[in-house]
Amino acid sequence: MSDVYGHTPLEKMFASADVYGVGHDPRRAERAPIRLGLIGAGGVAQSKWLPALWRLRTLWDPVELVGVADPAEDQGRKVGRLYGCKWYSDHVELLATGGLDAVVVASPDHLHAEHVGRAVDMGLAVLVEKPFCTSLVDAERLCRSSAEQSTLLMPVANLRFSPPFRRARQAADELPGLQGPKVLLGKMHLGYDYVDLLEGATVHLFDLARSLLGDVKMVSARSVGRPAGRRPYPFEQAAITLEFKSGSVAQLFTSSTALSLKPWLRVELHGRGTWLVVDDVWELIIYDGETGPTQSWRPVMANTLLFDEEFGGYLPQLEHFLQVARGQEEPFVTGADAYQAIELIVATHLAISNGREVPLPLDPEEADQELAALRRTWLGVTAD
Repeated sequence: MSDVYGHTPLEKMFASADVYGVGHDPRRAERAPIRLGLIGAGGVAQSKWLPALWRLRTLWDPVELVGVADPAEDQGRKVGRLYGCKWYSDHVELLATGGLDAVVVASPDHLHAEHVGRAVDMGLAVLVEKPFCTSLVDAERLCRSSAEQSTLLMPVANLRFSPPFRRARQAADELPGLQGPKVLLGKMHLGYDYVDLLEGATVHLFDLARSLLGDVKMVSARSVGRPAGRRPYPFEQAAITLEFKSGSVAQLFTSSTALSLKPWLRVELHGRGTWLVVDDVWELIIYDGETGPTQSWRPVMANTLLFDEEFGGYLPQLEHFLQVARGQEEPFVTGADAYQAIELIVATHLAISNGREVPLPLDPEEADQELAALRRTWLGVTAD
């Protein structure tokens, strides 16, 4: 994975006099071709994954978008026209065309299990948007099926691939003061109330915390407020504590009431005499001494700068997914990571509802049943 903070790699910009980075790249061009399908043509597909895909093609990666599946004809046909592929009204039709090597699943959350399951059963490599599933039983089943068939199942964890967070993980592995148990502080400000707060936003914090501190053994949480927006949800702010098997602790704050046109994220990692902070997906600062200089990384605003495709981690994750599908890289994030992120979402809901600590791992079937009962309460549905 490159770490160029969104601008042209230095060897292209200076050594090749290729300021826009579009000159022939034999390293990428000689890769094995990948025939890709897209399930879901909504906002995240059109604003994140398709621009990242087209940027990869511009950089000479031989990936071809064969088709897009979406029941909305206007969106599907638009994507087909823009990207030169065929529109299918149903994912079954797309997968039945044959010749696909991989699919990106960006359909509505409640359809992920069905769409991923069919693609995995066909032996295709799958990259699936967050949340991976809405059910622990489904998530466990899909992970097991993928392992049995030796197919690639990768969840979207794009912030792991964002340059400041990649550097933060490297620092956590290398700096002496960040060895041993640590404390992580994380904040997620989501400025709109029509996205499920844990499932659609805080899942990023859960994944980043696990990537930096390992597996979780205990979850506790408290919530504040009840949203009055367009989407039923049990709370609008929450404070969540994660206790890790390593002895580390994370304190996370998440809110759907922020005054923000863009989700805002901040992560701090504190060790012994050393701490670091990542401010959104923009800047990393390392404090590792009382008198020495602070280390910081912040992007140069170059005229070749790309924004969310690179800073948000979408382009590097998509490229990594394709390289793993080609057998050229080992997966940086797996189905097991996706399962544990869903487990943390479920455990947080249970901790808030029951007012108690929730130990992990959860029993998938029991936890799903308890969460389903809670959801009926949110929606005001009376069980038969």
